Amino acid sequence: MIEIETKPWTEASVAAYAIRRAVFIEEQGIAEELEIDAHDPIAEHALAYVDGQCVATARVYLDGRDPSIARIGRMAVLKAFRGQGIGTALLGEMVRAGMMQGASVFELHAQQNAVPFYAKLKFTPTGAPFDEAGIPHQRMRLAFTAP
Repeated sequence: MIEIETKPWTEASVAAYAIRRAVFIEEQGIAEELEIDAHDPIAEHALAYVDGQCVATARVYLDGRDPSIARIGRMAVLKAFRGQGIGTALLGEMVRAGMMQGASVFELHAQQNAVPFYAKLKFTPTGAPFDEAGIPHQRMRLAFTAP
């Protein structure tokens, strides 16, 4: 069973960084100095647990210029736990947390190989692919409209 907890960076930093280090720095070769940024302290961080073990993380924060837009990022699932619905559950929690803060639009930078995952969850590509930390990415967006 997947359990997800949403916490501020002050409470999530140790577990979230351990997951991000394993996935982004060790597995994908992203420079360590790029991993923690100014958005971490202002974001809500989700931690996903399986049998008490923290196996995934993500964050969401409101855009500083337009608080109707939430930015989702740093989504990482340990390799051994991929394909089990954890990423889907984590993304759902990030959308829920953003909506609780008043967001109706969600944007993220998907690694090119993860575009089909996000597209399956109704995110649509916007703009041209671009390089971020040496990895091809695609901007993606999900917007909810009022009934």
